[in-house]
Amino acid sequence: MWTVMESPIGPLRLVEHDGAITAIEFSPFRDSDGRPRGQQQDDHPLLVEAARQLTAYFDRDLKEFDLPLAPEGSAFQKRVWAQLLGVGWGETASYGEIAHRLGMTNAASRAVGLANGRNPIPIVIPCHRVIGANGTLTGYAGGLERKQLLLNLEADSLF
Repeated sequence: MWTVMESPIGPLRLVEHDGAITAIEFSPFRDSDGRPRGQQQDDHPLLVEAARQLTAYFDRDLKEFDLPLAPEGSAFQKRVWAQLLGVGWGETASYGEIAHRLGMTNAASRAVGLANGRNPIPIVIPCHRVIGANGTLTGYAGGLERKQLLLNLEADSLF
């Protein structure tokens, strides 16, 4: 099942399968990627809850998501995505730091970057919080403009 919600970074398609979120997709949506999505069901309880939590996140009222997740990927990709969940609100980590958390060397940074780019549940699995070793923004499946907006959203303001 899936639904579409509006957000400050454009429409998001939320996808549920077997009681877990399996994807959050940025517009423009691509239906020809072979991923099963099922039918649109805007009132599905899990999709309603996911949209509620995402709205609270964008309003800066939620810093940690509490949703059942089932991202599809290789064993290595799933290990990387699990590490991303440990990068908290307002924090960033480099690809090398993620590699080290996995017990690997900086040489694995590129593989971490590729896995990061294939994260099917962005925002909730916060791949936008991974940056280059020198602090620069690097690729983001949703585009660098969205990545910057998400990082700016999470920047704690004293005002």
